Amino acid sequence: MTTATEIPKRRALGKGLESLLPRVQATVTAAVEAAPKPPAAEVAGKPHEIPVGEIDRNPYQTRSRVNEQQLTELANSISATGVVQPIVVRPLPNGRFQLIAGERRWLASQKAGKETVPAILRQVSDEQAMEMTIVENLQRADLNPMEQARAFERLGREFKLTQEHMAQRTGKDRASVSNFLRLLRLPTEVQGKVESGDLSFGHARALLPLENPETILKAAQKVTALSMSVRQTESYVQGLLNPEKKTKSEDKAKEMPVDPNVREAQDRLQRSLGLKVRIEDKNGRGRVIIEYSRLEDFDTLLEALGN
Repeated sequence: MTTATEIPKRRALGKGLESLLPRVQATVTAAVEAAPKPPAAEVAGKPHEIPVGEIDRNPYQTRSRVNEQQLTELANSISATGVVQPIVVRPLPNGRFQLIAGERRWLASQKAGKETVPAILRQVSDEQAMEMTIVENLQRADLNPMEQARAFERLGREFKLTQEHMAQRTGKDRASVSNFLRLLRLPTEVQGKVESGDLSFGHARALLPLENPETILKAAQKVTALSMSVRQTESYVQGLLNPEKKTKSEDKAKEMPVDPNVREAQDRLQRSLGLKVRIEDKNGRGRVIIEYSRLEDFDTLLEALGN
């Protein structure tokens, strides 16, 4: 799997999970008090060596692909030095455990032939486990853009979180969250190109102003066939959005030079909002026209402007 190169910078891993822990503290305390005198190490949150065969995969996992080469490298490292950072699991009623965080370490431990893996136990509900898993995954660098987009969408759908709240939980800025969610508007085939790495996050975002699914698909095919850069893709999309019209009025308008600063501001707004933007300027006065074709775009625009 090829990681997209233009994904916005992330904050340090761990802040989002830490923000969740106070919310589940009451649940953890109640579970500990109800348990039949658990070992002191478990209460203190110290890791236990748990058989890898007694751990079930997390059904809320947002990662759909695992890079086998990277997994092999991690397995070799675990064979040599062991698991440096414990995984996080929760006990199940049937006596087994369910993974919350650390799927790659768990898989790599199996690949390395380890019988046990260090794990920290957490007493959390299904809802809390799902939220912790999604947030933990969004803080990692190995999710492709579409996996991140679907994870954000699930946070909003399952937990009714606004984009601002999602940004706070995952340590990202709100604009980044909005840009990831916009990727879900892309046709399925184009989403597949982003997921496989044929198109980067920047390429995908540059295609969004086209809006029409068929036009986006054709443009994506041309971009990949010609190996266009993100900047070239942006220029190509602008050409599709503003085709030359051979009318006398437009021919006359073309004779008038366009201020480079105005053109740059227009391009920046289109890239940021993912919508068609036109700036009409005359001697420092004018208007900004933002076009949208669906209510979802309008709501996103209002949130962006309000923020």
